[in-house]
Amino acid sequence: MRRIGILGGTFDPIHRGHVDLGVAAQRALGLQEVLVMPASLPPHRDEPIASSFHRFAMVAMAVADHDGWQASEFELRQNTPSYTSSTLTRLHDKGYQPQELFFLTGADAFSRIETWKNYPAILDAAHFAIVSRPGHSVETLRAQLPSLASRMTTPSAEASSLQRPAIILINAPTLNTSSTEIRLRCARGQSIEALVAPGVQQHIARHGLYSSLDADRRVHDPSQHPAAGRLHGQS
Repeated sequence: MRRIGILGGTFDPIHRGHVDLGVAAQRALGLQEVLVMPASLPPHRDEPIASSFHRFAMVAMAVADHDGWQASEFELRQNTPSYTSSTLTRLHDKGYQPQELFFLTGADAFSRIETWKNYPAILDAAHFAIVSRPGHSVETLRAQLPSLASRMTTPSAEASSLQRPAIILINAPTLNTSSTEIRLRCARGQSIEALVAPGVQQHIARHGLYSSLDADRRVHDPSQHPAAGRLHGQS
């Protein structure tokens, strides 16, 4: 049976934290493919600052050096909000079985799974591979989501549960950054070299992405925000 990872996100821009998450899941689960899917219209975020063209181009550059990884236009081809449940349903329609799909996400995002569209049915549409993020360890998820604790397992025990989609907890390090932080650094003229792949950095510089943002779409300085310091999500 195929083992295919699905890594979705706005990717505005894609950064090393995203890539670290995908690498950790691929290693832990032996994924043969990782499809990295930029969202068309993220349902719970503002409209992306970079165009679909630029976001897809940056994803293509970020995945180029990773065996089995592909930049996928699957969600960009849909002129509708990019709900995970809708994406997984369309993949089923194309012949993919739930048991061979592994939806990759961070522990911070998964802690809010009860708010996702079509919860809890969505958990039967694919395996959910959850990777720790800075400040959000997978070790806390059983306590945070007690109703799902019986479905949670680890990569070492995961093989025995392949016939039914499982929630697989992967405790691995991922870079503490976010797309918001990167956009802020670009607007300030600061270096993002350590935060994104070289090709992504070059693409941003070549096209002047995020360097000047108008008043309606500006990056807010986290030092002036009540939630200062919480910049380690997967935005």
